[in-house]
Amino acid sequence: MQDEKTLQYLREKASLLPKSPGVYIMENSEGKVIYVGKSRALKNRVSQYFHGTHDPKTTRMAGNVRDFRYITCDTEFEALILENNLIKQYTPKYNILLKDAKSYPYILVTDEDYPRITMTRRRSDKGTYYGPYSSTATISNIIKTIERTIGIPSCNRKFPRDISKARPCVYRQLGRCCGVCAGDVSKEEYNALISCAKEMLKGNTAEVTKQLTERMMNAAEAERFEEAARLRDALISISKLGHNQKTDLGPDTEYDVIALSTHEGCDCAAILYIRSGTITDSQHFMFGADEITGASSEEEESPFLSFIIGLYQYREYIPKEILLSFPLPEKDAELAGQYLSKRAGRKITLRTPVRGEARRLCLMAEKDAKRHSETRRKREDTDERILMSLASMLRLEVLPERIEAYDISNLGSEHITAGMIVVDKGRFKKRDYRSFKIKGQESPDDYSAMTETVRRRLLNLEDEDESFSTPPDLILLDGGRGHVGVIRELMREMDLDIPVFGMVKDSHHKTRTITDDKDEVSIAREPEVFRFIYRIQEEVHRYTVGKMTNAKLKSLKTSSLEKIKGIGPAKAKALLLHFGSLDALKNASADDIIKVKGISEANTHEIIKHFQSKE
Repeated sequence: MQDEKTLQYLREKASLLPKSPGVYIMENSEGKVIYVGKSRALKNRVSQYFHGTHDPKTTRMAGNVRDFRYITCDTEFEALILENNLIKQYTPKYNILLKDAKSYPYILVTDEDYPRITMTRRRSDKGTYYGPYSSTATISNIIKTIERTIGIPSCNRKFPRDISKARPCVYRQLGRCCGVCAGDVSKEEYNALISCAKEMLKGNTAEVTKQLTERMMNAAEAERFEEAARLRDALISISKLGHNQKTDLGPDTEYDVIALSTHEGCDCAAILYIRSGTITDSQHFMFGADEITGASSEEEESPFLSFIIGLYQYREYIPKEILLSFPLPEKDAELAGQYLSKRAGRKITLRTPVRGEARRLCLMAEKDAKRHSETRRKREDTDERILMSLASMLRLEVLPERIEAYDISNLGSEHITAGMIVVDKGRFKKRDYRSFKIKGQESPDDYSAMTETVRRRLLNLEDEDESFSTPPDLILLDGGRGHVGVIRELMREMDLDIPVFGMVKDSHHKTRTITDDKDEVSIAREPEVFRFIYRIQEEVHRYTVGKMTNAKLKSLKTSSLEKIKGIGPAKAKALLLHFGSLDALKNASADDIIKVKGISEANTHEIIKHFQSKE
């Protein structure tokens, strides 16, 4: 919290602000931006932070403020846009932050003679994009469904280059692919299938059914019976797909439905994306109990307004109507609609329905949000119980909310790699994982490598990188008493008081117990704790070995392959990564080699000729 002198300074500075729309930028003692907000009246809004009581989150934020800046705007709409841009620029700790644009996956229908459907995170290639979607798993299911339904190839062959060059794969025999590679499908027929796929990606199965039915009848009349049969099978698949997506909505219904549920201190926002009367995707965002709350005065906008703006920040498509399960202040609803309308290039309306089918959808989304909130609460209770048991067994003074685990992996004296994984409040926090390259060892020395790794990590406690600046409550080493001994000695040397224990494995390389530098602590009597430690030990081993393997692959010599006509560093690397070794590549068939991304038929011929000349 601020001292009285700082608090008085902030109050006086806030009292001098104008009562006009604008954006305020809160900074901590290091000058780092920790919160960005907007207001219809800057003076009234900013002054509130330094007077009276607030919810816990606001109190924490206000207590860390040492200074603030502000920018006045002519209208509240301008302030909204500026606030959004500044949040993107600074990513403040206390703002509700959604995924960065780079994190959202899209479906891309490529712009080629024979277009393909694929997933991408970059909007740089030519083609038609759909999304962004909530996860790669969602996209994978959508693409597989479309490929299976209308018979679009899922292989890596390039068309028209590979038409009639090799035997059709098993999917053609099973009737799950139209067989472009066999020459059974014309370019026009294939592009008609792609057109249907695009309609399906829009959620318009009714239009797809209409198009395929018309083409099936035309093909039958022209006695193109094989084509008619393929279209008939596609129609059957689409009919089954539509049957599984139960809905009472009309084919033209298109909404985004946003609901909020609070369950025992855990908030969840659920979004249902409805296109052509069907739910095509959903998303869930979890928040702390005090992160999304209603406005406390007429001058204070709902924090949920910023969430809605951020949600549509990177989406290419916004429906005409957005349904909310909760009332948004009228001014905020108008402001959000104005902003989204400008982005979409057409009028966008936000409303909270009170009856009818739209209300039913809101209740459905609200129920979905409640289920996720309840699940999250139960999971957190379980995690906390396990951490309390672990703290009791190890006689820790504080609950180990942040646990860091370390492992060493090597291939001789080369590629010595250390891995660090992080468990935050009982859950793996993969964005905080780090790996360390250990150099300068003539022979592998696990103790030395572990000491160097932990030392390098702890020297970064003052780093701006949030994952490094947060000290661990507990350090676990994949090793025994010797490992614990050298790291505890390092702690004394660095004058740090962080508990250190080792995870000991049995003769079958499975977790057996936990040890300090003298005694073992049995965890077998606590099954939940045992499984927890087992998962940590397996995860740190997986991560470290994976990093070491990648280092090995990157250093594989490609010079011999680069001597082959048409093979440069990129293609040589792709070949080695695909086959794993030169021997595997040498024994590969032409069909296998040409499947490697970027390898042409001419490249394949030169590669085979190169290895044959060496025999």
